[in-house]
Amino acid sequence: MTAHLSHTAQLLSSREIAPNIRHFEFAITDVEKFGFVPGQFLSFVAEVDGKAITRAYSIASVPDGNRVSICLNLVDDGLLSPRLFAMRPGDEMEVKGPYGGFIFREKRDTVCVATGTGIAPFRAMLRHRVAEDPEHEYTLVFGVRHGHGLLYREEWERMAEEHSNFRFVPTLTRPPEHWAGRVGRVQPLLLEAVGERRDVAVYVCGLKEMVDDVRAKLQDLGFDRKQIVFEKYD
Repeated sequence: MTAHLSHTAQLLSSREIAPNIRHFEFAITDVEKFGFVPGQFLSFVAEVDGKAITRAYSIASVPDGNRVSICLNLVDDGLLSPRLFAMRPGDEMEVKGPYGGFIFREKRDTVCVATGTGIAPFRAMLRHRVAEDPEHEYTLVFGVRHGHGLLYREEWERMAEEHSNFRFVPTLTRPPEHWAGRVGRVQPLLLEAVGERRDVAVYVCGLKEMVDDVRAKLQDLGFDRKQIVFEKYD
């Protein structure tokens, strides 16, 4: 595991994957191999108006040499996201990490719940785990407002085609007329995916309100706190 030291991240490429949301590919230039556990995050550090500003972003890729990906939305009045969005290939920024305990625990049937850019850590976690654990079922419930917000949708659909133990359940709260999928918030779909079972693990990532509501609903159903692993964004 890489020590929690300061590193230099050099931008290799970035691309828009939804309005005001970009996928960034970085190389950690001071190491040949950057070790982390899928689900962990990096702290990006930059000086803004004479102050060191730090923001945490989940790693959205599996370990691959010294390369890491992140996914984030542009916050117009934010202190760090506008700077990241303005970066060009070759530009560098300080990062620290990896940090965080939002990682898969023991192998068991699992339901993952994400909203918005909370999908980022699952892109690393599920790509890593689904293929190596064909004995267990993995369901991803992903909720956003509009269809264009279903980040990495083609990847999830391809994963579902290639792995019989993975199911992708997208839902929209503001669907277009032609949308034939699920409609509404993620909470009912999570409860549907869990059904009568109380032996599944649940991993939740997204805005605080959704995460807190999901945790409360599961605990009301009798889930042990240890079965619910979560990470929430402000």
